[in-house]
Amino acid sequence: MTSIRQIRRDNENRIDYGIILNVMVLAIIGLLSVYSTTTLIEGGNLVPTLFHALWYGVGTIAVIAAMQLDSEQYWKLSTYLYGFGLLLLVLVLFFYDRELAVTGARSWLRIGSLSVQPSELFKPAYIVFMARVVTEHNNKYPNRTIKTDFMQLGKILMFAAPPMILIQLQNDLGTNLVIMSITAGIILMSGISWKILAPIATTVIVVAGGIIIVVENFPEFLIDNNLVQEYQINRILDWLRPFENTQGSGYQLAQSIKAVGSGQLSGKGFGVSQVTVPVRESDFIFTTIAENFGFLGSSVLLFVYFILIYQIVQICFKTRNEFYSYIAAGVISMILFHVLENIGMAIGLLPITGVPLPFVSQGGSALLGNMIGIGLVLSMKYHHRSYMFGMEDDFSY
Repeated sequence: MTSIRQIRRDNENRIDYGIILNVMVLAIIGLLSVYSTTTLIEGGNLVPTLFHALWYGVGTIAVIAAMQLDSEQYWKLSTYLYGFGLLLLVLVLFFYDRELAVTGARSWLRIGSLSVQPSELFKPAYIVFMARVVTEHNNKYPNRTIKTDFMQLGKILMFAAPPMILIQLQNDLGTNLVIMSITAGIILMSGISWKILAPIATTVIVVAGGIIIVVENFPEFLIDNNLVQEYQINRILDWLRPFENTQGSGYQLAQSIKAVGSGQLSGKGFGVSQVTVPVRESDFIFTTIAENFGFLGSSVLLFVYFILIYQIVQICFKTRNEFYSYIAAGVISMILFHVLENIGMAIGLLPITGVPLPFVSQGGSALLGNMIGIGLVLSMKYHHRSYMFGMEDDFSY
């Protein structure tokens, strides 16, 4: 008869403390960075740091709640989560926070004194639902052909289109790029033939390059004909020539590059800054880390992200559950794109978009969405039979 002590030991082994430790390290980095930015550098008070810590508390509760559900329960709830998420994306178009819409994005719902961004909370729901869509298709068509792969791609794009349209109506390109990256990650994992994906990827690259050429050479034509908004044109032009308009639209990017470079190898020290960067506590939090701790501190941050993603991949391989694998692919794509885009725009490698640095940037909705994603990953090991009994879990819902 199994002893109570053995049961407790088995339960502890089902919890991935490595992932929890990595998130805790990122939480400490985030809290210190927000404190350094808002209190020491900008001369504010402790309120932003305390709110960031409070959101981590809410996120911890969300992680624990997400861990309680197993793959079968997520499978059954996936459609409802996707539908409820779409409903929130529709509601925010009509009841968005007018105070925060001055930047052009209608992405926040105000609940009392609290503003929430539904699109951030939609991301984990979208991941779970798309994982079910792909798994169902693969179970229905075990013998893959070009025809069935086209059918699968069509299903994925069909369910990706509604949230992307709704988010674009909110004028939130950054979140839409994250949804695209999640979709792309799941497509790559789905097993669709490269005979289909290679031409699509080539077309996307060519079209993107063509857009950049048109924007650089004919910006007035695009603005005069209302094809794009002026600020979108400016973001691309500032990205291509970051120090050409430093007193205008390119000010933020130019200051960001200066701040990162001024940190040099080891940084200026905690809370020390001589470069002003707008919106530093959220989208440009990396500039604080780079200026305070230099290349070495920035490298440590990137290493922590690498270890976190590596551990998620490990769980994915060990569970050997197709549904869970697609969930893991979605979470990895979400975190990886956030990291690459946020740091990329801070150092001038990518155009500026409103994409925060995961677990570090100030912003409750984004933090909560990422924490739910971690809860989904932790649920894999916590409930999967291959961890509890050392055997492969067959999947058929």
